[in-house]
Amino acid sequence: MRDVAFRQYIKLLTLTAVTVIIFAAAPGVAGAVQVSDATEECIGCHDEVTPGIVSDWRESRMAKVTINEALQKNPDKRRVSVKAPPQGLADVVVGCAECHTSSPDRHKDTFEHNGYNVHTIVTPEDCNACHPVERSQYAKNLMSNAYGNLMDNSVYRMLIDSVNGVQSFEQGMLRTHAPDDLTNADSCLACHGTRIKVEGQVVRDTDMGEMEFPVLTGWPNQGVGRVNPDGSKGACTACHTRHEFSIKVARQPYTCSQCHKGPDVPAYAVYMVSKHGNLFVSQKDGWNFESVPWVAGEDFNAPTCASCHVSLIESEAGDVIAERTHQMNDRSKWRLFGLIYAHPHPGSADVTTIKNRAGLPLPTELTGEPAMEFLIGPEEQEIRLERMMKICSACHSRSWTEGHFAKLERTVETTNAMTKTATQVVQSAWDLNLSKGLEQNDSIFNEAIEQKWVNQWLFYANSTRFASAMGGADYAVFANGRYYLSANLQEMSDWLRFLDKAKKQE
Repeated sequence: MRDVAFRQYIKLLTLTAVTVIIFAAAPGVAGAVQVSDATEECIGCHDEVTPGIVSDWRESRMAKVTINEALQKNPDKRRVSVKAPPQGLADVVVGCAECHTSSPDRHKDTFEHNGYNVHTIVTPEDCNACHPVERSQYAKNLMSNAYGNLMDNSVYRMLIDSVNGVQSFEQGMLRTHAPDDLTNADSCLACHGTRIKVEGQVVRDTDMGEMEFPVLTGWPNQGVGRVNPDGSKGACTACHTRHEFSIKVARQPYTCSQCHKGPDVPAYAVYMVSKHGNLFVSQKDGWNFESVPWVAGEDFNAPTCASCHVSLIESEAGDVIAERTHQMNDRSKWRLFGLIYAHPHPGSADVTTIKNRAGLPLPTELTGEPAMEFLIGPEEQEIRLERMMKICSACHSRSWTEGHFAKLERTVETTNAMTKTATQVVQSAWDLNLSKGLEQNDSIFNEAIEQKWVNQWLFYANSTRFASAMGGADYAVFANGRYYLSANLQEMSDWLRFLDKAKKQE
């Protein structure tokens, strides 16, 4: 049986050798001397086994430009940040083997595959070989710690359990059962990232005969804070989609919409109804999403998520408007979403060390005061605000820009005030024993009045803030905006009176 499989394997290699030769000689594609022998072997099989992957890679810049060629470009036009070619990568393009066989001892998911030690999951530590600055910046980003910041927070684990847990109706009462790992992976952790573990090996029958592969839990996943088998955090492929890794894809708002669509994070929805979104949809076919640096007024004429938060932006005169960064929050003063109150950004990307005065793992008190010991101070807040305002000033006057951010500051104040009022209502329910809270060792997210409280900040306050920040006015009013902040608060107040009356009648 193995002899038959071996003959099939040799036959397939012979057939695909022709494909490799054609590929190597094709115009505009990496030549034969530029593709490593190991990558050529990968292509020989995977051109038949996973042709879509190979096709995407062939379209990528990595398949066409060597590191030496990349380093010959002017510094502001480079896509790599390494100062010298990594060992063995000077004169070959980055292909399958260069990513999937690097540092095999570091990867717990490494397995023997056709004579090579291959790992399934390419991590930020692998990308670090050519992109050390980007990898370092991303490590300072809240996204890179998204798994731990969620799963290691006892308060937010309560919210996960209340959302993802399966409920049963027992003895006239609802009972919530803790969610399993697959449910969490398909829900919150699809964006936050899973923790991927190697649970053993399995033998599979393939077109090439029987082969052994690692058994992975938490996989597949491309979450921004994925914890990888090599211990690194994050997934570059969350934005730079495999295997083309296109900057054009990463720069378009559709990519960000995978996790920022709402209603808890309605950035994409707000953007698409804003003036900027209108211009993007109407004119994007004429924009150059590939250019580095990205020139305002020449390559594009309205911002996308990337232009505000990531990309190297220059003027037509060559002046730098914004430095490239993969620390997505270093142009943002406020942390607008995900938490009970908007607050200045945390000083560290790992927020699991944060404790408020009440001992809760939250960056604010339940009454709204920020835990400033763990947050950026006024000086850093102004530095980040100026960075963002400089981007706006590429197309808008200073007075326009200042007026815009003055409205955002007021929106933060008012939405926090409306959240505080809602918190006072739910706190009254806890104090009067009309609802069970932390003092009763119960979840603060599993009763009707508590869920209304969550709606107040997770949906309505967030929507109002994003609309103010991004110019999507209706989302600040009737599309989960200020109207719902007021209506929900009234419902909470009425519900409190209902609970109190019912208790007195018992």
